[in-house]
Amino acid sequence: MKTFTLNTNQLKSHINELSVGDKVILSGTVYTARDAAHKRLSVMLEKNEKLPFDLDGATIYYAGPTPTPENLPIGSCGPTTSTRMDYYTPLLLDNGLLCMIGKGNRESFVVDSMARNRALYLCAIGGAGALAAKCITKCEVIAFGDLGCESVKKLTFNNFPLTVAIDSKGNNIFKK
Repeated sequence: MKTFTLNTNQLKSHINELSVGDKVILSGTVYTARDAAHKRLSVMLEKNEKLPFDLDGATIYYAGPTPTPENLPIGSCGPTTSTRMDYYTPLLLDNGLLCMIGKGNRESFVVDSMARNRALYLCAIGGAGALAAKCITKCEVIAFGDLGCESVKKLTFNNFPLTVAIDSKGNNIFKK
């Protein structure tokens, strides 16, 4: 197992080096989206509508941050269970999504789609949302504000600790 310190714009060029169990210290732009936002993004894709952010090479963090305390960029921001997004994930991957961050295993059809699209799934530590928030330096709602904590947000990560749970070849830490 190796440790990689990467910016989100470097993930694509390192995708073949990242293997199950590797540690990734991630910085850069990440978007939040949970199930309600995934449904809306999927409908937009099916209608050929412009998305609120470019999926090509994007990283989505399955999180719904708590309200932002005064003088902080974000409230508690831990990962949510990823399987709730599984139904929508292959469509997003087929349209360029590169990396997902969450917690828990993924369905086999998602893993197959990840391998086909050379994508990556990273796990964050569940139950440590307040600690995770310390690695987020900026938060901006960019779509679906009516969804509250489930709106799509553009985050800036700074040295966010993650583990490769499913690599771009389809190897799965939950199957070992």
